[in-house]
Amino acid sequence: MNTYQVDPWTALGDPTRRAIFERIADRSCAVVEIARELPVSRPAVSQHLKVLKEAGLVMDHPAGTRRIYSLNPVGVAALRADLERFWSKSLAAYKRIAEQTNEEES
Repeated sequence: MNTYQVDPWTALGDPTRRAIFERIADRSCAVVEIARELPVSRPAVSQHLKVLKEAGLVMDHPAGTRRIYSLNPVGVAALRADLERFWSKSLAAYKRIAEQTNEEES
């Protein structure tokens, strides 16, 4: 049982996890397929996938003796919402500065 929730942004801060996340975004795949494309071992890929799963960014389902990983739409939507809030605040701040500059020039 997990006693903590991994922050998705922190999980994606690691370059290997980001590469894994990007590969899974292209298509769902098993650990062995992901490891084949990266310079890390299968056990290392499994550990990275565990962190991404705990962060709510990926999910898995069984397919015979393998587990197939795909993006978790709920986790990805939460990331997108964070970015939208950040972007909206940034645009609002830019607008205030632009309007203030226009008023000072008048």
